[in-house]
Amino acid sequence: MNQDHRIAIAGGGLVGSLWAVYMAQKGYQVSIYERRNDPRRADFVGGRSINLALSDRGWKALQGAGLGERIEELAIPMYRRVMHGKDSSITYQAYGKDGQAIYSVPRGELNKILLEKADEYDNVGVHFNYKVRAIDMKENVLELENQENGEQVARKYQQIFGTDGAFSAVRSKLARRDRFNFSQQYLTHGYKELEIPANPDGTHQLEKNALHIWPRGEFMMIALPNQDGSFTCTLFFPFEGETSFDSLSDSDKIEAFFNEEFPDAVPLMPTLMQDYHENPTSSLVMISCSPWHFEDKVCLMGDASHAIVPFYGQGMNSGFEDCTVLNDLYNDHHGNWSDTFKAFSAKRYPEAEAIRELALRNYIEMRDKTADPMFLLQKKIEKKFSAAHPDKWIPLYSQVTFSHIPYDEALQNGERQDTIMKEVMNRPDIHDVWDSEEVEQAILARL
Repeated sequence: MNQDHRIAIAGGGLVGSLWAVYMAQKGYQVSIYERRNDPRRADFVGGRSINLALSDRGWKALQGAGLGERIEELAIPMYRRVMHGKDSSITYQAYGKDGQAIYSVPRGELNKILLEKADEYDNVGVHFNYKVRAIDMKENVLELENQENGEQVARKYQQIFGTDGAFSAVRSKLARRDRFNFSQQYLTHGYKELEIPANPDGTHQLEKNALHIWPRGEFMMIALPNQDGSFTCTLFFPFEGETSFDSLSDSDKIEAFFNEEFPDAVPLMPTLMQDYHENPTSSLVMISCSPWHFEDKVCLMGDASHAIVPFYGQGMNSGFEDCTVLNDLYNDHHGNWSDTFKAFSAKRYPEAEAIRELALRNYIEMRDKTADPMFLLQKKIEKKFSAAHPDKWIPLYSQVTFSHIPYDEALQNGERQDTIMKEVMNRPDIHDVWDSEEVEQAILARL
């Protein structure tokens, strides 16, 4: 039906390759252009990246593309947070109801599966080592350069999708147009990847089905499990200051810092010093822009339109949800791209702004509050109340992670709940009555 209709997708990462599958299933002629080499090649050398946490929004998008079962094979369920104290004590916090989990997935393997799925369609062409040079908005011509041989090509498409990440070339072209709003913000914290290897028999040295956190107030380290028995650790740390990447200027200081802050992790990390010196220190950036489209010709998706920090585990999930939402709007508008793009920008922009704010707030929660007994007690009260009144109270984390409630609606609900819980937690006898009917009735009254 759409066999003569040509679509270009600039960016063959997670969102771009998934969106190519959706478009291929509708019969469009799809061309993916990726700046990097083919990650499926044996000689591919990719950058290190934070492990990804896949949750309900992402699963829905993958299942819509027929990929659910294939991804399940490489995903490890994480049912709870395990918090490691500075004194090596351990506390726990379930992510949701019994059986609910977020899933640790390796970015590289996930990208390969998505590209392989796209490649299964005769109406999809995947082209690597192509850089976007310009877009002729009037004619919707995509100008590209082959980075291997320098060849420059110009190709016309009915629609061009920018899924080329936080530093999107497609977005930079849109940004030159009148009334296009754009901002970017870097965190004062960056990150560095480290590793906890597997035991000699291939088993995990820490609890496998959990996300491990070492919360330390102004910084933290996390660890996510891999299929080979290892954990990918990520240190989130200030760039500058008294305790920062800058201050750890030599091996002695690095070793002393880790022994002081993470005494239970150091014995599990035999390559700590090598990893710290060799792995890059990377920055964290947030992107906000609007509108996400131009007429019926160009549309941004994923990090190109709404890059966020990783502390709610929703960067990939929100990008995948873009695919679900855009596909649904396309169907609602019977394939009218102009109406679809307008509706997509209008709906997703406020939702993206909300998850950006939530992700920032969750960093404070993860690095600081998860070590606070009062915070953990509050979460116990919320969990108990939600179990008794599921129609009246869904914890904010569950709204974001285990539902498809729009992010902006979840943010509003969460702020209302937080106001109620602040009153409840201010009771001087809360430790004695937290699981009483009196507290339950007090929450009901405030609702």
